[in-house]
Amino acid sequence: MARLLTLTLNPALDLSVALDRLAPGAVNRTRETHLEAAGKGVNVARVLVALGHEVCVSGLLGADNDGPFLRAFEALGVEDAFLRVPGETRINAKLAEADGRVTDINGPGLAIDADAWGRLLTWLDDLAGNPRRRPEAVVIAGSLPPGVTPEALADLIDRLLAAELPVWVDTSGEALAAAIAAGPTAVKPNEHELAAWAGRDLTSAAARLEAARALHAAGIEEALLSAGPDGVLWVSRRGAWQALPPRLQVASTVGAGDTLLAAMLHGVLSNQAPHQALRLATALSADAVRHVGVGDIHAADFPQLQQQTRVHHLPGGDAGGALA
Repeated sequence: MARLLTLTLNPALDLSVALDRLAPGAVNRTRETHLEAAGKGVNVARVLVALGHEVCVSGLLGADNDGPFLRAFEALGVEDAFLRVPGETRINAKLAEADGRVTDINGPGLAIDADAWGRLLTWLDDLAGNPRRRPEAVVIAGSLPPGVTPEALADLIDRLLAAELPVWVDTSGEALAAAIAAGPTAVKPNEHELAAWAGRDLTSAAARLEAARALHAAGIEEALLSAGPDGVLWVSRRGAWQALPPRLQVASTVGAGDTLLAAMLHGVLSNQAPHQALRLATALSADAVRHVGVGDIHAADFPQLQQQTRVHHLPGGDAGGALA
């Protein structure tokens, strides 16, 4: 399998809380709580490792509370190349209700100065120039910490592309717009994030397909759009594809998008047929919504989830298509 690098510029300790219904201003009883070393790039790494890849995790991590990350990275068997910076990594609270609604309470993250950012760039340059350690692809996932601008993210993408490294990006807002302008290999927004970039409502299937095609036309080789129960759109040189997941009881959507991105990268690097890659990624993402965390490739009923995932090829501008 491939050697891969995930970059988490603004990691977090995720406090996931499952409860029946959130009652603001009252005492709430939880069904489950879980504190985990996280950040979108770390979540992506979990899935990539489960799919058999060799993964190096890096980014910017607070030195004062990195213990949970050290234990998590050791348990995962990933290479820890995070640059430590003074201070504590933020703690994000995710409140998941029984009906699938998730309330995120996220901190801004550690302020990153020019020295720390420069050290990270130097490390990346050295990695790209080392034939024995050079990754086959880089995933940049998550928000930007204070001190790292969208322009800095675009420059980072340019730097990696100039080193001939495929770059997959999952971020939002101004960072997403800057990333798209830099032309990474792949981008995976959800429908709300892509609507902000496209400047229009994407509530209809036709509008989502048009926006995904526009993303690909903007220079993104692998344009991925996740739309929850409305499925996944993938527009690339292979054409336009749509996957519809099985209807499941939603416990938490946290980690579903990270799972999708990781599994799609796996499918592309493994040269899987388009319908196989998209079916695997969508089914694995569907598994993730049944519990807190990322998708489990070893779930007992995962073969059934794949069978229940419908994949369509979308010829031309048609939103229909035959089952693949």
